[in-house]
Amino acid sequence: MHYVPTIIIGLTGGIACGKTTASDFFADKGIEIVDADLVAREVVEPGQPALKKIIEMFGISLIQADGTLDRQKMRDLVFADADKRTKLESILHPLIRKRMAEQLALCRGHYAIYSVPLLLESGLDKQADRVLVIDVAPDVQMRRLLSRDQTTLDQAQAIIDAQLPREKRNLAADDIIENSGTLEQFIDQLEAIHGYYLTLPPK
Repeated sequence: MHYVPTIIIGLTGGIACGKTTASDFFADKGIEIVDADLVAREVVEPGQPALKKIIEMFGISLIQADGTLDRQKMRDLVFADADKRTKLESILHPLIRKRMAEQLALCRGHYAIYSVPLLLESGLDKQADRVLVIDVAPDVQMRRLLSRDQTTLDQAQAIIDAQLPREKRNLAADDIIENSGTLEQFIDQLEAIHGYYLTLPPK
């Protein structure tokens, strides 16, 4: 049987823009999802080589009583130290990229969602056929981030500033969904883009 390659839709956007809601929507439609955040959790599970390397580099204090990585403590550590963040990325990024590539190769639907928060910053958009950006107004983004993560204003702004500027992200997009309104408005746009992707010609 001849296999028609799956169209890969790179899904990205700034923090607190609604990427998870979008991914869940596509998954409910039966669309295959390759999610960088999920893969990032998988590669640091107990018994995985990455966790051993993290312990060797950063110490056993990052490991919780059940043997799992204390992700919040790890985030706090690297957030305050660019050198440590670079070292952590050198451990995780090759493993994450390899596992995501393996998952993408297994996709068999008409299209699949490749959900990567730093899709454009990391250059992983080159693995996608189209880039879908979930956009949100800056004031709405800040309000959602402060409410969701119980973070301070300075911490929230630092997280936003570390990402690609909104204008550059939108310029790199093939498709943009604006998510500053209601959930119903967001879902309506997702329904429309899903219908459109199903009409795209095979690769």
